[in-house]
Amino acid sequence: AEGIGLCSTEHMCFDPERILSRRKMILARDTTERAAALAELLPFQRSDFEGLFEAMAGLPVTIRLLDPPLHEFLPQEQAQQQQVASALGIGVEQLRSRLRQLHEQNPMLGHRGCRLGLTHPEITEMQARAIFEAACTVASKGKEVHPEVMVPLIVTVREFEDQARIIRRVAAEVMEARAVQVPYKVGTMIETPRAALVAKDIAAAAEFFSFGTNDLTQMTFGFSRDDIGTFLPAYLQKGVLPADPFQSIDAHAVGALVRLATTAGREARASLSVGICGEHGGDPASIDLFEDAGLDYVSCSPLRVPVARLAAAQAALRRAK
Repeated sequence: AEGIGLCSTEHMCFDPERILSRRKMILARDTTERAAALAELLPFQRSDFEGLFEAMAGLPVTIRLLDPPLHEFLPQEQAQQQQVASALGIGVEQLRSRLRQLHEQNPMLGHRGCRLGLTHPEITEMQARAIFEAACTVASKGKEVHPEVMVPLIVTVREFEDQARIIRRVAAEVMEARAVQVPYKVGTMIETPRAALVAKDIAAAAEFFSFGTNDLTQMTFGFSRDDIGTFLPAYLQKGVLPADPFQSIDAHAVGALVRLATTAGREARASLSVGICGEHGGDPASIDLFEDAGLDYVSCSPLRVPVARLAAAQAALRRAK
């Protein structure tokens, strides 16, 4: 792989004002209330992205749009629910009613990723505005900025096109208003088997791919990443699986989807940048497969970067020989 990346996801800090605004957005009863809450969140997000662009000193910064199910931002315990309701000036029952509405039987396959942006386009618009306002601010100081906006969890090209249309419109509006031009890309995560199988169509619209190998593994195997611990030890002990597929990539199926989508994507767009983000980005055996598949980079947690760098170098040398 040519590079090691750190993928910036939605900011999850513990700033009380930020948390309150986020919860207002989730509890909004209509578009007007949600827009007001998003207006409160905008300065926080913009500040985050300014810091990222400054710290990255001209290097590309990949920003994934909001991905997790909304219920994850609301408290589940009764005492915390009372505190949150009091801070928001609403009744506890109103908060619990909203929690019941947001409840899903299988949230990892539910209302998350680009599905949030499709049902609530104002969320995508706010995040895009924060990204490009921050980019223009940093660029106006004479610094290079290269934002790469990543749309998560798509399964059809139409989903991507819907979200990309919002992102590009907001980018044009902000850059015209600021009289600053910033080069940017809009790409997507390939983290469902369907997306991998229709990668050629997606690449005709998307400028880069990032394989979300955690979700891709989960959906390919039909294993819940959160529940696999109840049976994985038996699978490993009996040799049903050679290794934990969430730690080291399954070369036969998940790896095959990565290869297929990479090849198909580059048939549609020769310049397509392709990488992965997930636990596999720090696993030497997985990195060897990604190098062989022709990926450009892996993205991993900071603690895994030294191992990933060494594994990437070794894989490149083996391929060169």
